[in-house]
Amino acid sequence: MGMRIDIATLFPEMCERVLGESIIGRAEKKGCIETHCHQIRDYTLNKQKQTDDYPYGGGCGLVMYAQPIADCIREIQRQVAEQGRPAPHIVFLTAAGKTYNEEHAKRLASYDSLLLVCGHYEGIDERVIEAFADEEIAIGDYVLTGGELASLVVADSVLRLQPGVLAEEKGYQEESYWDGLLEYPQYTRPETWEGRTVPPILRSGDHAKIAAWRQEQSLERTKARRPDLYESYVQAHPAPPPKKKRPPRRKKAAEQEPSEEE
Repeated sequence: MGMRIDIATLFPEMCERVLGESIIGRAEKKGCIETHCHQIRDYTLNKQKQTDDYPYGGGCGLVMYAQPIADCIREIQRQVAEQGRPAPHIVFLTAAGKTYNEEHAKRLASYDSLLLVCGHYEGIDERVIEAFADEEIAIGDYVLTGGELASLVVADSVLRLQPGVLAEEKGYQEESYWDGLLEYPQYTRPETWEGRTVPPILRSGDHAKIAAWRQEQSLERTKARRPDLYESYVQAHPAPPPKKKRPPRRKKAAEQEPSEEE
């Protein structure tokens, strides 16, 4: 039984369509992972299926009710428990959350079940976040119209780390951010395209030299484009001290060359 991810949203069809395509969709068909998208609106108690209202204290925009989100979460928790799984780790996608990165993805990938809750409009009633959230996540320092795109980013980055999703483990271990560096440049056929040629080292067949070249390229690219990542990497990987040169071996008397007088 592979990892399960649930998304609570006002737009489940949007999320289902993305998760059903490409690598993630194929992995689910093979049974490597499991995804479910839930309509928060189904849990409203009013006839209009309204999920939001004006904020206390005034201000522009509307705020999502706590009740339908809470009831949706409780139903998902029930379904997860019915499968015999541990309680899902609950993440609210909000602009006020901690900025998401690959380390977050690795940690979230270790859970058996993950529940992503999408905000919308001006936000979510803080009380339901306090009641259920294990953590809040933002995928960047910008604001979206809703949490659906953010939830899909998190789901994709987590699910691709699950066994059987990618063809081989190397598919993610050599990519950007995995070891704290940006990935080296990649090339494919033809050898020459519009006057630009593949670096000769990649056609040499010398795997040790290719690995060294790729590491060097990763370091240079990270230093130029993401100095913050480069600094962190250098601090975590200090250069080994230079090897001490051995003093020249002194010749024994019998080995010394005879003088001209002799």
